[in-house]
Amino acid sequence: MITRRFFTLGLGCTALAACDNTRELGAGLDEGGFGNPTAHNHLVLTGQMPYVVNLAERFAAEVPTTVNFAFDSVHLDAEAQSILRRQAHWIRQFPEVTFRVFGHTDLVGSAAYNHQLGLRRARAVVNALVRHGISRARLEALVSHGQTQPLIFTQARERQNRRTVTEVSGFMQRHPTVLNGQYAQIIYREYVESATRERPPPYL
Repeated sequence: MITRRFFTLGLGCTALAACDNTRELGAGLDEGGFGNPTAHNHLVLTGQMPYVVNLAERFAAEVPTTVNFAFDSVHLDAEAQSILRRQAHWIRQFPEVTFRVFGHTDLVGSAAYNHQLGLRRARAVVNALVRHGISRARLEALVSHGQTQPLIFTQARERQNRRTVTEVSGFMQRHPTVLNGQYAQIIYREYVESATRERPPPYL
């Protein structure tokens, strides 16, 4: 009898544990700001998510997504400007697509200061992309990871941690093509156009 009671209790605990593991769709996403899981859910429910993922993978594969900074600085040096020109060129090919810039810092300094510094870096990149002809309405710099996501875990100054990362975030919902639901055409349009371009000879 005692064994049966403990067995039943164990099942109840297992059921409760399963309930504790159920979370809102999108809740596992990094919460850089209010509404990120909601935006994720919208992409899933409207069928846009697979195309957003495909575009994000293409963007990361075809252009550098990361810009690095000097210590305690938001200055965009020559290398950063070159990367942002390449990003802007890629972004211009997809006028329906929106992007988000995440700001990061190293672990030197207070969390509050680094949060603001990361946000300032993200805004500096957004401003640079706007100067390269990208509509500000397609860019978001409201998320700053501050010092919470270092690439290299060290308390010392580390350039690789002082960075911004540009990512595909979704589609412009007011764009006519998106309103018509032509997501697949958006993804593959540039592939078709690239087939007609003259390619450079391969390296020997």
